[in-house]
Amino acid sequence: MKKTGIFAAVLLSAISTVGVQAQDTAKKETPVKPAASPSQAVLEAWNDIGRKLIAMAEDFPEDKYDFKATPAQRSFAENLLHASGVNYFFTNVVRGEKPPADEDPKREQYKTKADVVVFVKKAFADGAEAIKAKGDKGMSQLVVDPYAHRQTRISDFAYEFIEHNGEHYGQLVVYYRLSGLVPPESRPKK
Repeated sequence: MKKTGIFAAVLLSAISTVGVQAQDTAKKETPVKPAASPSQAVLEAWNDIGRKLIAMAEDFPEDKYDFKATPAQRSFAENLLHASGVNYFFTNVVRGEKPPADEDPKREQYKTKADVVVFVKKAFADGAEAIKAKGDKGMSQLVVDPYAHRQTRISDFAYEFIEHNGEHYGQLVVYYRLSGLVPPESRPKK
């Protein structure tokens, strides 16, 4: 019996070693994917957080759009409008336009879920177009950050807004959970 157990252990070890070696060989034979260019990296991050917020905007039940975690906080819809509206402080500045007068679009202007979804999609699409228009060379151009009143590179400026949207994404995950729902990104993949 002991010999059978030892033989089984040695056999399993040999099989797993061969499997690992086969995976390593496959990795070595597959060319390494090149790094994204500066503008591609910014665009991928911008589009990824945009995709997540758009999915939430489309998925969250309309009858819960005015849900607030506490009375002092923004509603689900107001959070989406704020996060997306602030994107224009990036997009307009990068385009050489004046930033918006207000960072919080009014809920009264976007009465339905469909109105909010259209605004969120447009805000991220406009930002993506601004990033594409600048290209790799444009990522190093300097603009004035209207919040900090200082010069900053466009790529660094974009990452500030990507992070801001990520913070609101996290808040909206809590709104989902408090509403007894699972956010789209947390659901099992099919």
